Amino acid sequence: MSTILAKILLSIVFILSISRNSDAQFEDYCIADEQATEDVLQNAMNWACKNGADCSAIQDYQSCFFPNTTKDHASFAFNSYYQNMKHNGASCYFTAAAILTGLNPSHDSCKFEYLP
Repeated sequence: MSTILAKILLSIVFILSISRNSDAQFEDYCIADEQATEDVLQNAMNWACKNGADCSAIQDYQSCFFPNTTKDHASFAFNSYYQNMKHNGASCYFTAAAILTGLNPSHDSCKFEYLP
């Protein structure tokens, strides 16, 4: 077997082993885009909370109330909506106010849901 073919086969085996052993690398969370304005985030968050997001955790003094910022609350609402609705074709767009990330944004007692 030529060395080039051996290197190609080794590369394929390596790539396959990574994808089989690391399911977490494919998790996606929907969070507020840092570049979105407060008004855009607030409007998009209001829409998400009325259309499928569970926003109870960002209500006064609940598990995800702090930090009490529009960006943090919008991130939670966007992710909740996205996780609940992505299997029905929903996206993480929110009028360009949100982005997908592979990093889990959970912090302290605030746990962001991930549904495979």
